[in-house]
Amino acid sequence: MKFTKMAWAAAVATALAATSLSAHADKREQILRLPIAQKAALDGLASDITQAPARQLTSQFVQPAMGLVPPEKREATVQQLDAELQKYQETATPLVKVSAGKVGPSAVVSVLEDKFTEEELKQLGSMLDSPILKKYQSIIPDLQKTLIDKVSADARPQVDPKLQALQDNIRKIIDTASNGKLSQAMSAQGAAGGDAAANKPAAKPVKK
Repeated sequence: MKFTKMAWAAAVATALAATSLSAHADKREQILRLPIAQKAALDGLASDITQAPARQLTSQFVQPAMGLVPPEKREATVQQLDAELQKYQETATPLVKVSAGKVGPSAVVSVLEDKFTEEELKQLGSMLDSPILKKYQSIIPDLQKTLIDKVSADARPQVDPKLQALQDNIRKIIDTASNGKLSQAMSAQGAAGGDAAANKPAAKPVKK
């Protein structure tokens, strides 16, 4: 191949690459204009992620354990627990918001970029009632899952210690208010679980 042909081929390849990069940048820009990629939406998602384990802890542990607390101590105990939950929210939510701002936009781009053309993204940003919007809504569960997975993974190392501290403080508050009944109940439950595992019959060997 002559030099001129090689140079032309290289120029064409460079132009195509530049066009591809430009199209990629345009699509990314369109995606980042969508409401779900904006700070308000990502902050709301961060709040939901932060609150979910606290709600689970309250429903699965705190509410049943409060039955061990004498009636005359319940109001004061609830106030202490509310203070711990508020402390957790105030310290953990900003951390998750930082993670949402850091990894959220790229997570949105990763889901939408291959599913929509640039023209569809432009229409999606300006139209509220269209087949494109229905297409967008149909993948929102996947989009939210990707966002939650990415943000949670990024925030977990910082938030897990705070969540563990919340759990420990809640146990201490309820155990003190119940005069040690919570510790006794948890010890008994642990012993019962150990006995059940020890008494479980061994699996029979498989006949060959």
